[in-house]
Parts: sequence; structure tokens; C-alpha cells
Amino acid sequence: MSKKGHKRRLRPSHKALALVSALVLGGGGVVIAAQGASAGQGGRTAPVTATIDCPDVGDRLRDVPDQARTEVDENLAQLDTQIADAYQRLSSGGARSDALLGQLKDERGKTITRLSDAIGQSAARPEGLDGLSACRMKKAPAADPADEVPSGNQTEGIAQNAAQGVAQSGAQQGKGGPARSDFASITSVRPNVRQPAARSGASTGSFAVQCGRNENGHFNPDNVIVAPGVSNGAHHMHDYVGNKTTDAFSTNKSLAASGTTCTNGDQSTYYWPVLRVRDGRAERDANAPGGGKDANVGTILRPKQVTIEFKGSPVSQVAAMPRFLRIITGDAKAFTNGPGNANASWSCTGFENRQLKDKYPVCPKGSDVVRTFTFQSCWDGKNIDSANHRTHVAFAARDGSCKAGFKAIPQLVQRITYAVAPGSRFAVDSFPEQLHKPVTDHGDFINVMSDRLMAGAVRCINGGRACR
Repeated sequence: MSKKGHKRRLRPSHKALALVSALVLGGGGVVIAAQGASAGQGGRTAPVTATIDCPDVGDRLRDVPDQARTEVDENLAQLDTQIADAYQRLSSGGARSDALLGQLKDERGKTITRLSDAIGQSAARPEGLDGLSACRMKKAPAADPADEVPSGNQTEGIAQNAAQGVAQSGAQQGKGGPARSDFASITSVRPNVRQPAARSGASTGSFAVQCGRNENGHFNPDNVIVAPGVSNGAHHMHDYVGNKTTDAFSTNKSLAASGTTCTNGDQSTYYWPVLRVRDGRAERDANAPGGGKDANVGTILRPKQVTIEFKGSPVSQVAAMPRFLRIITGDAKAFTNGPGNANASWSCTGFENRQLKDKYPVCPKGSDVVRTFTFQSCWDGKNIDSANHRTHVAFAARDGSCKAGFKAIPQLVQRITYAVAPGSRFAVDSFPEQLHKPVTDHGDFINVMSDRLMAGAVRCINGGRACR
């Protein structure tokens, strides 16, 4: 490696560019091509990378018998691990894409069969899952390997790295992101926040919970909602506030027995992917699952502020949430799944009437980065979870009403701010193949409030009072 020193932009020669492209494309690894201006064209085109796009099997599930849930969850987690392992081999140049996709299809096919068989032992075997084993390559803009490199590196060095199968985005940008195109100046965004007007009978109050900023350092790469009982089920690191013991092996009983960081005794668990500055420094998880081993690198940022608030409905009173209700908002796989379930918003303090879904905000000096998670506020009145962790809850319609068969519940809104130095390249943790795209941001919540505390929250919200 070159010594640290002055960094400058390089313009690789066309000869070197052709060599980089040919070597990397020929190797079947992650496609990183430092593309310069072609003849007769000005400027530079964006480099391109590729990732692995697989159908989301878990999202297709609608009914899983209780006796099959453990085996189904384990197999869904195995599917995620297979994709992460395949992407790691691809990004390190260790396999050709066609061979790798064939092997991945075989692995996924066997796992999907086991999952379907588990359901079929006590219910109708799900239809259509067998066709979800095949994956494809998906292109995306990549972080520009020529943006900032040590001054000792020349175009020949870039070509040499490519020849050795080194993905340029790996060492410098964290194996696939973020790309320059993933950022947008918040001042270029027009105001786009609209709130439905409150009607007669609306619940206009609020209930705030103070749970800190994860000062106690509660981190892990688990996801007890999606992958219970599976270590590193998320393949990215989560920040936690509230419940002090949440991990992959938590149960309703253990959550109810846990301490909490919330000042009012709320034992609920609130968690989200960490945000990192891509500063090249080795965080404590640099060699650990969920961290560097899953392409999540850089310094973890502690939030400057975390606000947790439950709000009402603009059209009706709200009903109490059941204890142990689970809600996920956003989609950790939205880059490959598409934006249908994406929901997290990005903005800057002083500009929060302008929200971004698929871009990280570039904030003016003195303004902080803001992540906002506005959770689903309609519940089916029966289930604390569902097979795909989505269909038991729903978002309200544009006018604030819930669809037939659903009732309004307190709407959780989480607002998290970060002091980010101007010009810093930052990114949210993600599954490796999701390339740290902002659209993959998401929040998770398990309600562990006591019935008494929840009843008090509902009274405040329905009574039009702001309670803390």
C-alpha cells in the first residue's frame, strides 16, 4: 500500500481504462470500470459495478404454521447467507459470474425445498416458491475508484490491482458503495412533505419516549424479528435503544424481563442499521460478522439525538398496540427488491420539509443529517406478526384512514440526527449485495410497553395532549 499523503484525482489513460475493463469483466467479478471521456465526448461517465439480485422468498410468504416457523426462519436466514457469501466471492474476483450464479441457484433451490417441505408438513405446501431460486446480475453506479487515491498510485497501478482481482471499491469505498450518485444536495430538493388535515374525531396528541442514543454501546448484527435464533441474521450492524438485552435469541419472556434505557420504563426495543463515515479507519468490528466481514466498514457514528414519538390518526381515535407487536418499516433489500416497501427518509436539520428516499443528503454547513422512520399505523386487530412481517400492519391511505379490517394504532415516528462533517462520505450498513444504498434504510420495533404504559400513551394521544 502507498504511504498516506496528499491525495489527488487521476485521469487514467484510455489504454489503462481498456485494460481495467477487460481484466475485471473477463474475471467475472464485480464490474468496476474507471471510465474516462470517450472520443468526441467531454467529462467523465460514472464507473459501474454489479451486484447479485435474487427474489425475496420471505416477502412471498403469507402463511407459516407456528410449528414450522423455526425451520422456516432458519432457511430464510440461510438464503441471505448464501447471497452474502456469493457476493463476497464475486467482489474478491474469486469466481466467474455465470458459474457463481449457477452454484447459487443450486444452493437456493435446495434451501427453498427444505423451507417448503417444512410448511407442507402441517399446512398446504406453498406454491410458486420453486421458481425463486435463480438470481441475476444487476448493474449500479459504483464509487469512483479515481476520486481520491494516494498520489503514489498511477494508472498502471489501477490496472495492476484489477489484474490481481482487487475490486477498487473494496479497499477505498467499502466493497460497493456508496456511489457519488447516491448523494444529493438537500438545497436542490423542493419541499415535498404533505400531511393530511385532521378531521373531526382525530387523535391529535402525542406520547414521547426518552431512550438515549445508545450510550451503552448495544450493537449486534442480529435481527430477532426476521431471523430469530440466528447469529448475524442481518449481515449488518444494528444500533439499539430501549430494551437492554435484545439479540437474535430474545424471546417475549426475556424481553419482558429485561432492563431498559428508556426513562419511563418502556421495555420496547427500537433498532436500526448503524451509520458509518467511510473514513478508511478500522472500527472494532472490522474483522467481525456484520462489520468488515460483511462489507460494512468505517467509523460508526453515534447519533447526536434520537427522538421517539407516538402520534395519532388524522381521522379517528387510536387503539392500544398489543404487547410484543412487531413492526418493520422500510426494506433492507430495496435496491434489488425495488422501492415498493422502501420507507425511510433522509433530510437535514432546517430542511425537513424536504425528504429523500433514495439519496443521502448533502447538508449545508451547520446542518445535521436526519434519518426519519415513520412506521405503519394500521393493525389487523389480531396478529402481533405475520409470515412476511408486513401483512399484519399497513400504512394509512393518503387521507389518513385505515383499510377495511384494520384499526388505527399509535404511529411510531423515530427521528435520528448525526453531526457529519461537510464533505464526508457516509453510508448506512446493509446486506453486502445491497451496496449500502440509502433506499435500503429501515427501522425495527417490538412493543414491550406494559399494558398500563400503553394505555396511558393512548389516553394522551386520543385526548389531544403532548405527554413525555
